Amino acid sequence: MPAVLEHFASLLESAPETPAAFPAWFAERQRAAWKRFLETPNPKRGDEPWRFSSIKQLDFAGFATGEAPLGSQLVERSVSLEAPVAKFVFANDALLHSESNLPAGVICLPLEEALVSHGDLVREHFMKRDTRLGSVKWTALHEANVSNGLFVHVPAGVEVEGTIEVFHWIAGDKTAIFPHTLVVTGANAKVRVVDYFQSANTDEAGLAIAVNDLNAGPGSKLDYIAIQAFNENTKVIQVNETGVAKDASAIGFILNTGAAWARNESLSRLEGEGARSDMLSVSIPARDQEYDQRTFQHHVSPGAYSDLLYKNSLYDESRTIFSGLIFVDEGAHRTDAYQTCRNLFMSENAEANSMPGLEINADDVKCSHGSTSSQIDESEIFYLRARGIDPVRARQLIARGFSVQVIERLGDEKVEEMVLRFLDDKFAHIATGGA
Repeated sequence: MPAVLEHFASLLESAPETPAAFPAWFAERQRAAWKRFLETPNPKRGDEPWRFSSIKQLDFAGFATGEAPLGSQLVERSVSLEAPVAKFVFANDALLHSESNLPAGVICLPLEEALVSHGDLVREHFMKRDTRLGSVKWTALHEANVSNGLFVHVPAGVEVEGTIEVFHWIAGDKTAIFPHTLVVTGANAKVRVVDYFQSANTDEAGLAIAVNDLNAGPGSKLDYIAIQAFNENTKVIQVNETGVAKDASAIGFILNTGAAWARNESLSRLEGEGARSDMLSVSIPARDQEYDQRTFQHHVSPGAYSDLLYKNSLYDESRTIFSGLIFVDEGAHRTDAYQTCRNLFMSENAEANSMPGLEINADDVKCSHGSTSSQIDESEIFYLRARGIDPVRARQLIARGFSVQVIERLGDEKVEEMVLRFLDDKFAHIATGGA
């Protein structure tokens, strides 16, 4: 196991050191971010972006960054898709393994390497949008501490067939990581990236503050899938910022099966006519897990389309919060935007809070939003039991079918099968009482 600093509090009391090899502009960004972190007050219970949130979860005392573990065990465990076009394995933000078979011209590097070899290109796109969904303080902490992750740049006209896989492991008790994924597509380019977030051990507490920058250029297609499967002693804040240019398409999908507490903030900015954004999520909380989901569909340009579909299947005494806003700027006429959150209660003790919203400042728009919550249909249970399926399995099949509508929108059979494997692992975990 890696050695860890004695207290995360010491990291909060002194500015992190930027590696000497990194460019001067990045060091300045990190100094400014640290100052912003110190000056930004902690969220309070009455703050609207944290309504219904468990503020106590923001106590990160005792966590520390850690060194990468020795050996190849985590590399061997980093197996998902059969033949990814590229694969990177990180543990505690240090690169353990990389391989790629990408088309000529594609830049796909650990962020620490890209900062040195393609610093100007990284600078153009790195964290260029202001966080506005509540985690300003924590994105500043991320920016002050980030040292690694993945940088992908696909030049104009290049299509990457297959999937780039990135594994992010936390190893060691009370270890904190700050993974960053930055993806940029040129005009008419295409790429798909899958991030896996996992714990090396089942009982060690971890903290992840992750940020994704996704920039879809004109006419391009950018698909991003995040698989959050940390152990149930880990906390995670994940911020996803997506910009979609004229005639481009972006898919952002999040699967939540792990973590004791997860905060997902997803912002999609439609920046050109004909832009399309699909914001998708499936979450399966159980026991006392809590998933806090905040979204923002920002229509800047006319004639753009966005569609959000989040589905939560809640077991035991778990809890979810969903707060989403469709915001249409002045002049963003002919906007077509949808937002749906659906909650399926697998227990009478689970709790779901949903707050969908609209703010429209343009004419000739089609916008709708809504949220539904329902108990599992006992007639469906009866139907399956009559065919010899036991009650526990019957409930799992119903929850699985409830989730499939979202997963099928990923549009790739192998990726869909991979997501369903993680889903089935969680159902098996629930069936055994978490053992």
